[in-house]
Amino acid sequence: MKFYALFKKDWQSELRTRYAINALAMFILVTISVILFSVGNENISEYLTGGLLWVVIFFSAMSGLSRAFVSEEERGTTFTLQLIAKPSTVFTGKLTFNILLVFLMNIAITILFFLLFDSFIIKAFDTFFAAFVLGNFGIAISSTMIAAIISKASSKGTLYPVLSFPILLPLILTLLELTKFAMDGQVVADSLVELAVLLSYDVIMLTAAYMLFDFIWKD
Repeated sequence: MKFYALFKKDWQSELRTRYAINALAMFILVTISVILFSVGNENISEYLTGGLLWVVIFFSAMSGLSRAFVSEEERGTTFTLQLIAKPSTVFTGKLTFNILLVFLMNIAITILFFLLFDSFIIKAFDTFFAAFVLGNFGIAISSTMIAAIISKASSKGTLYPVLSFPILLPLILTLLELTKFAMDGQVVADSLVELAVLLSYDVIMLTAAYMLFDFIWKD
Protein backbone atom coordinates (compact mmCIF):
# COMPACT_ATOMS: atom_id res chain seq x y z
CA MET A 1 0.00 0.00 0.00
CA LYS A 2 1.60 3.23 -1.18
CA PHE A 3 -0.19 5.40 1.37
CA TYR A 4 1.36 3.34 4.17
CA ALA A 5 4.81 3.88 2.69
CA LEU A 6 4.17 7.63 2.73
CA PHE A 7 2.88 7.47 6.30
CA LYS A 8 5.93 5.45 7.36
CA LYS A 9 8.25 7.99 5.71
CA ASP A 10 6.57 10.89 7.54
CA TRP A 11 6.59 9.05 10.86
CA GLN A 12 10.26 8.09 10.60
CA SER A 13 11.13 11.64 9.57
CA GLU A 14 9.19 12.98 12.56
CA LEU A 15 10.98 10.59 14.92
CA ARG A 16 14.32 11.91 13.63
CA THR A 17 13.52 15.62 13.74
CA ARG A 18 10.69 15.59 16.33
CA TYR A 19 9.58 19.00 15.06
CA ALA A 20 5.83 18.49 15.43
CA ILE A 21 6.10 16.34 18.56
CA ASN A 22 8.33 18.85 20.34
CA ALA A 23 6.18 21.80 19.23
CA LEU A 24 3.03 20.08 20.47
CA ALA A 25 4.60 18.97 23.76
CA MET A 26 5.95 22.44 24.56
CA PHE A 27 2.69 24.16 23.64
CA ILE A 28 0.64 21.74 25.76
CA LEU A 29 2.91 22.09 28.80
CA VAL A 30 3.12 25.88 28.56
CA THR A 31 -0.63 26.34 28.00
CA ILE A 32 -1.69 24.05 30.86
CA SER A 33 0.93 25.63 33.16
CA VAL A 34 -0.42 29.11 32.36
CA ILE A 35 -3.97 27.92 33.10
CA LEU A 36 -2.88 26.41 36.43
CA PHE A 37 -1.01 29.56 37.48
CA SER A 38 -3.94 31.76 36.42
CA VAL A 39 -6.48 29.69 38.33
CA GLY A 40 -4.34 29.38 41.46
CA ASN A 41 -6.40 28.21 44.42
CA GLU A 42 -9.69 29.27 42.88
CA ASN A 43 -12.33 26.63 42.28
CA ILE A 44 -13.36 26.40 38.62
CA SER A 45 -16.53 24.75 37.41
CA GLU A 46 -16.71 21.42 35.62
CA TYR A 47 -18.05 23.04 32.46
CA LEU A 48 -15.18 25.52 32.39
CA THR A 49 -12.57 22.75 32.55
CA GLY A 50 -14.40 20.96 29.74
CA GLY A 51 -14.27 24.12 27.65
CA LEU A 52 -10.59 24.66 28.45
CA LEU A 53 -9.83 21.10 27.33
CA TRP A 54 -11.05 21.73 23.80
CA VAL A 55 -9.52 25.20 23.66
CA VAL A 56 -6.11 23.68 24.47
CA ILE A 57 -6.69 20.92 21.92
CA PHE A 58 -7.68 23.42 19.22
CA PHE A 59 -4.65 25.66 19.65
CA SER A 60 -2.33 22.68 20.04
CA ALA A 61 -3.53 21.43 16.67
CA MET A 62 -2.78 24.86 15.22
CA SER A 63 0.81 24.67 16.45
CA GLY A 64 1.78 21.22 15.21
CA LEU A 65 -0.42 19.93 12.39
CA SER A 66 0.32 22.52 9.72
CA ARG A 67 3.52 20.88 8.50
CA ALA A 68 1.89 17.87 6.83
CA PHE A 69 2.49 19.36 3.38
CA VAL A 70 4.65 22.37 4.23
CA SER A 71 7.57 20.04 4.97
CA GLU A 72 7.33 18.58 1.45
CA GLU A 73 7.45 22.09 -0.05
CA GLU A 74 10.46 23.01 2.09
CA ARG A 75 12.37 19.86 1.15
CA GLY A 76 11.44 20.18 -2.52
CA THR A 77 9.86 16.71 -2.65
CA THR A 78 6.40 17.81 -3.76
CA PHE A 79 7.07 17.28 -7.45
CA THR A 80 8.50 13.81 -6.77
CA LEU A 81 5.37 12.81 -4.88
CA GLN A 82 3.21 14.12 -7.73
CA LEU A 83 5.08 11.83 -10.13
CA ILE A 84 5.12 8.61 -8.11
CA ALA A 85 1.78 8.67 -6.28
CA LYS A 86 -1.85 9.49 -6.94
CA PRO A 87 -3.31 12.52 -5.12
CA SER A 88 -5.66 10.27 -3.13
CA THR A 89 -2.70 8.14 -2.02
CA VAL A 90 -0.76 11.21 -0.88
CA PHE A 91 -3.72 12.58 1.05
CA THR A 92 -4.45 9.23 2.70
CA GLY A 93 -0.83 8.91 3.84
CA LYS A 94 -0.72 12.43 5.25
CA LEU A 95 -4.14 12.00 6.87
CA THR A 96 -3.06 8.75 8.55
CA PHE A 97 0.00 10.50 9.99
CA ASN A 98 -2.09 13.42 11.29
CA ILE A 99 -4.68 11.07 12.79
CA LEU A 100 -1.96 9.32 14.78
CA LEU A 101 -0.48 12.65 15.86
CA VAL A 102 -3.88 14.05 16.88
CA PHE A 103 -4.79 11.01 18.97
CA LEU A 104 -1.41 10.95 20.75
CA MET A 105 -1.65 14.68 21.44
CA ASN A 106 -5.24 14.67 22.67
CA ILE A 107 -4.88 11.57 24.82
CA ALA A 108 -1.92 13.25 26.56
CA ILE A 109 -3.91 16.49 27.05
CA THR A 110 -6.94 14.62 28.43
CA ILE A 111 -4.82 12.60 30.87
CA LEU A 112 -3.18 15.82 32.11
CA PHE A 113 -6.61 17.39 32.64
CA PHE A 114 -7.77 14.38 34.67
CA LEU A 115 -4.63 14.56 36.81
CA LEU A 116 -4.36 18.33 37.28
CA PHE A 117 -7.97 19.55 37.48
CA ASP A 118 -10.11 18.11 40.26
CA SER A 119 -13.25 19.58 38.71
CA PHE A 120 -12.73 17.73 35.41
CA ILE A 121 -15.12 14.87 36.16
CA ILE A 122 -16.68 12.75 33.42
CA LYS A 123 -19.78 10.85 34.55
CA ALA A 124 -20.73 9.33 31.18
CA PHE A 125 -17.53 7.92 29.69
CA ASP A 126 -19.34 6.39 26.70
CA THR A 127 -20.54 9.83 25.56
CA PHE A 128 -17.13 11.42 26.13
CA PHE A 129 -15.33 8.56 24.35
CA ALA A 130 -17.61 8.75 21.29
CA ALA A 131 -17.19 12.53 21.12
CA PHE A 132 -13.44 12.24 21.64
CA VAL A 133 -12.96 9.73 18.80
CA LEU A 134 -15.22 11.49 16.29
CA GLY A 135 -13.78 14.88 17.27
CA ASN A 136 -10.21 13.73 16.76
CA PHE A 137 -11.02 12.40 13.31
CA GLY A 138 -12.69 15.68 12.43
CA ILE A 139 -9.70 17.73 13.62
CA ALA A 140 -7.27 15.51 11.70
CA ILE A 141 -9.27 15.60 8.45
CA SER A 142 -9.80 19.37 8.51
CA SER A 143 -6.22 20.12 9.57
CA THR A 144 -4.78 17.93 6.80
CA MET A 145 -6.90 19.63 4.15
CA ILE A 146 -6.02 23.11 5.40
CA ALA A 147 -2.33 22.15 5.53
CA ALA A 148 -2.51 21.18 1.85
CA ILE A 149 -4.05 24.56 0.98
CA ILE A 150 -1.57 26.71 2.90
CA SER A 151 1.46 24.78 1.59
CA LYS A 152 0.91 26.60 -1.71
CA ALA A 153 0.72 30.02 -0.04
CA SER A 154 3.59 32.36 0.80
CA SER A 155 2.46 33.28 4.35
CA LYS A 156 2.06 29.75 5.71
CA GLY A 157 2.39 30.50 9.42
CA THR A 158 -0.36 33.12 9.71
CA LEU A 159 -2.76 31.61 7.17
CA TYR A 160 -3.22 28.26 8.94
CA PRO A 161 -5.08 29.49 12.06
CA VAL A 162 -7.07 31.99 10.00
CA LEU A 163 -8.46 29.22 7.77
CA SER A 164 -8.77 26.68 10.58
CA PHE A 165 -10.94 28.73 12.93
CA PRO A 166 -14.12 29.03 10.81
CA ILE A 167 -13.81 25.43 9.59
CA LEU A 168 -13.22 23.89 13.02
CA LEU A 169 -15.57 26.17 14.97
CA PRO A 170 -18.75 24.06 14.39
CA LEU A 171 -16.80 20.96 15.41
CA ILE A 172 -15.44 22.55 18.60
CA LEU A 173 -18.86 23.92 19.61
CA THR A 174 -20.43 20.47 19.21
CA LEU A 175 -17.61 18.88 21.20
CA LEU A 176 -18.12 21.42 23.98
CA GLU A 177 -21.80 20.51 24.14
CA LEU A 178 -21.08 16.78 24.22
CA THR A 179 -18.44 17.22 26.93
CA LYS A 180 -21.05 19.07 28.99
CA PHE A 181 -23.46 16.16 28.45
CA ALA A 182 -20.78 13.69 29.53
CA MET A 183 -20.14 15.69 32.70
CA ASP A 184 -23.87 15.68 33.44
CA GLY A 185 -24.00 11.89 33.04
CA GLN A 186 -25.95 11.95 29.79
CA VAL A 187 -25.34 8.62 28.00
CA VAL A 188 -24.89 8.06 24.26
CA ALA A 189 -28.57 7.25 23.73
CA ASP A 190 -29.46 10.75 24.98
CA SER A 191 -26.81 12.47 22.83
CA LEU A 192 -27.51 10.95 19.43
CA VAL A 193 -28.33 14.26 17.72
CA GLU A 194 -25.00 15.86 18.65
CA LEU A 195 -23.07 12.69 17.80
CA ALA A 196 -24.85 12.57 14.44
CA VAL A 197 -23.70 16.15 13.83
CA LEU A 198 -20.11 15.11 14.57
CA LEU A 199 -20.34 12.09 12.30
CA SER A 200 -21.88 14.17 9.51
CA TYR A 201 -19.11 16.76 9.89
CA ASP A 202 -16.44 14.06 9.54
CA VAL A 203 -18.09 12.49 6.50
CA ILE A 204 -18.65 15.85 4.76
CA MET A 205 -15.08 17.03 5.40
CA LEU A 206 -13.59 13.71 4.29
CA THR A 207 -15.67 13.64 1.10
CA ALA A 208 -14.85 17.27 0.30
CA ALA A 209 -11.16 16.66 0.99
CA TYR A 210 -10.90 13.76 -1.47
CA MET A 211 -12.94 15.61 -4.09
CA LEU A 212 -10.89 18.83 -3.90
CA PHE A 213 -7.43 17.53 -3.08
CA ASP A 214 -6.66 16.61 -6.68
CA PHE A 215 -7.03 20.28 -7.73
CA ILE A 216 -5.10 21.61 -4.72
CA TRP A 217 -2.23 19.14 -5.07
CA LYS A 218 -1.65 19.75 -8.76
CA ASP A 219 -2.14 23.52 -8.69
